[in-house]
Formats: sequence, C-alpha cells, structure tokens
Amino acid sequence: MRVVSLVPSLTEAVAVTLPGVLVGATDWCTHPAELDVPRVGGSKYPDLARVLALRPDLVLLNVEENRREDADALVAAGVPVRVTYPRTVPEALAELTELLADLGATQEPAWLGAARRAWADPPRLSPARRAVVPVWRRPWVVLGSDTFAGDVLRRLGTLNLYEGHPERYPRPEFAELRDIGAELVVLPDEPYRFTADDGPEAFPGTPCALLSGRHLTWYGPSLAEAPAVLAAQLARPVTVPA
Repeated sequence: MRVVSLVPSLTEAVAVTLPGVLVGATDWCTHPAELDVPRVGGSKYPDLARVLALRPDLVLLNVEENRREDADALVAAGVPVRVTYPRTVPEALAELTELLADLGATQEPAWLGAARRAWADPPRLSPARRAVVPVWRRPWVVLGSDTFAGDVLRRLGTLNLYEGHPERYPRPEFAELRDIGAELVVLPDEPYRFTADDGPEAFPGTPCALLSGRHLTWYGPSLAEAPAVLAAQLARPVTVPA
C-alpha cells in the first residue's frame, strides 16, 4: 500500500502507526518531526502532478482541509481517495480506527487507546465558561456550529456562544463579537497564529486563553494528550487591562 496524505493530522497518524506506508505528504505535515517523505505542496493547493508521480494506491483528504476539485481530479486520474470529515471526538476516533485497520494495522496502536482513555473523562472548566473562539482576524471569523474543535472545547467545559449559528464559521462584526457577553475568548495558534501580542489586546478586560491549534483541531496521535494540554491552557488565560 502506497499512501499520500494531504491532511497533516492523518499524516502523523499513518506515519507513527504504519512506517513505510506513507510515500508523500504536504509541506504543512510537520509531525512526526523526523518524517522524511516527498512533499507535494500545500493542503489547499497541492501539486497534483507530484502526487500522481508517487503512484499512490490511496490519497487521504479532509472536507475542510482540501478542495473538492482536487479530489475530483485525482479520481478522474484513476487514484482512489478517502475523504474524512469528523465533527466530534467520537467520530474522529471511529474514523481513525477504521482507516488504520483498512491500511493494514493488525491491532489498535497504543496512542489511539490512550486517546480513548483521555477523552472518556476529560478535565473540565468549573464552572463552565461562555466563550467565543476566533480562528481568523482581518476579517474576524469564529467557530460556529457542527465543528470538531467546537466539540473538543465543549467537552472541556467551554460553551461556544456561536454554537447555534447556522454557519460553521460565521464572520460577525467585531462590535458584536466584543459585546456578546463572553466570559472567555479562546485564541488558537492555527489557522491564524494568535499570540499574547496579537489577539488579547482586542478584548480588554476579558480573559483570553491561548491554545495549541494542533491539539484543538488535529485528529491523530495528538488526541491522546489534547485534553490535558488544552485544559491547562484554558485554566491560564491572560487578561489585558480594560
């Protein structure tokens, strides 16, 4: 089996579980650190000629990370694709279990068992906090309904005020975002790299939790440590004076 992954979290999952199966990955596939396979460009705009040159038996894709036209082009070229789309932690664990078994794993990897245990009873903020979760700035974009990251945060005691929005990634006016009554602003470092110097200053007086985007949005080996990492970061917000 020769697999090309266009999804960083799946790249890590396959690489650490089935060494030798992965023959190509994107430039953004940074884990595991020692990964040494040909690169095929970005997730949104991969070099399909490079992908095809690797003669893959399967290309791994994700609805949010990759474009439909690239999936269609690969299928038209005769390359099987597998498209993932987990929107909850249980869905992610189930998809990973099925994928790895289909790729040849004869038993569940240790990291996947650890992830199941970690998410069976994750640490939670107490009391739960009403929050907004910007994922982009200029313009502001926030987590809305039916997202994997939203489910992760909900399980950790964070109540997304845009959870009931009809869109998955709303673009509210900043005045609305500022005045909605959030008790916490969650600022991940992916896809927009929010930092202590870029983000909290927009919400003076409101605690801002700076989170690891990899642990918030990746579904792979990072799931095993995500509850502890994210809970610790949520518990240590920074506040810019009003």
